[in-house]
Amino acid sequence: MNWTASARAIAGVAFKEFLHIYRDKRIVALVLLLPPLFTLLFGYAFQGTRLTGAPSLLMDRDKSAESAKFIALLKGKDAFAWRESSAPAAPDLVRAGVEEVLIIPAGWGKSLEDGDPAAIRLILDGSDTDTAAELEGDTREALGDFQSEARDDLINNLPDEVVEMGKKLPVETRHQFASMMEPWKVESDILYNPKLSFIEYVIPGIIGLILQLLTVTLMACTITREREAGTLYQLLVTSLGRTEIVLGKVLPYLLLSMFLIAATVAVAALHFGVHFRQPLLLGLVCLLFLLCSLGLGLLISSFSNTQTQAIQFAVFFLLPVFPLSGAFAPIQRLPMGVRAISYFFPLTHFCHAFRLINLNHAGFDFILGDLAFLLAGGVLTCAGAAFLLSRVQD
Repeated sequence: MNWTASARAIAGVAFKEFLHIYRDKRIVALVLLLPPLFTLLFGYAFQGTRLTGAPSLLMDRDKSAESAKFIALLKGKDAFAWRESSAPAAPDLVRAGVEEVLIIPAGWGKSLEDGDPAAIRLILDGSDTDTAAELEGDTREALGDFQSEARDDLINNLPDEVVEMGKKLPVETRHQFASMMEPWKVESDILYNPKLSFIEYVIPGIIGLILQLLTVTLMACTITREREAGTLYQLLVTSLGRTEIVLGKVLPYLLLSMFLIAATVAVAALHFGVHFRQPLLLGLVCLLFLLCSLGLGLLISSFSNTQTQAIQFAVFFLLPVFPLSGAFAPIQRLPMGVRAISYFFPLTHFCHAFRLINLNHAGFDFILGDLAFLLAGGVLTCAGAAFLLSRVQD
């Protein structure tokens, strides 16, 4: 095999494809502007996951000193944006434009003094399960803080007679009583992502989605563009091999995609402070993922008759990738049957390998399965595209 001639042939096809990209100003603008713009948008969307300013309604039917103290604690929580209401009945959440209604019943303060606390009523909008759970957690936390303060005030204001009686109790009993009155401690160590920064977790999904969105859709139009322009048959009847045509088509977009990765990583690192570890191993994962994505786009382009049809096929592939690849949420939350489907997406393996390297400091042996899948995907899709090209009839 004449490797020099083959390399020249691939370079010729690649140069021709570069000219197509350069002359299409829309593609140039797309490539230069979208990666940093999408990184900023997605980064801001996922940088802060702590809920703040949720519209909430407060209905204090007790009007006691205890309810006033509790309300002061609630208003110190930035998760809520409180409005107060004296309406006799709880409103409809949607009509009121709130996500939570908290009702302090009449006589609540007196029930605390009597040792039989009445229940506070909480009405939540469950359409967003995460928001409802977080609001309920913050409300219970505020109630726990209020209870802790009330307990401390009670202990500090005990009559001297009670204190003297307590001293007469056996030492073991006093220790048990003290243990029950204080919150039991839990010491925790958070590894790999000690600040629990969601942007650190989600950045592989952001990078992968931007790359796959652009590479698959752009690559899907390459052969169909030749077919619509009537130059595909001219290309096929030359002395170029199908493999050389495929490699020549892939090479420009591979180099372009490497620029996209550099731009996305630069925005993530410089603007959002994301740390990237083991760059060589991360680069290998990105390279194999790019080959797999480009191969998918080329395969779509090979069996599509028009660019419109190619875009439709690309969108059909990309739509389930967003919710099922684990880009923004662990795939362990998916049902088992759906989770099995997610393992067929390259982005699933890209995100898994990227996080193992960047967050868990894992080595090469931990990501062998993901690398093998991405490599096989790139080889099979490019081979499939070459096979389809060999069957093209004018």
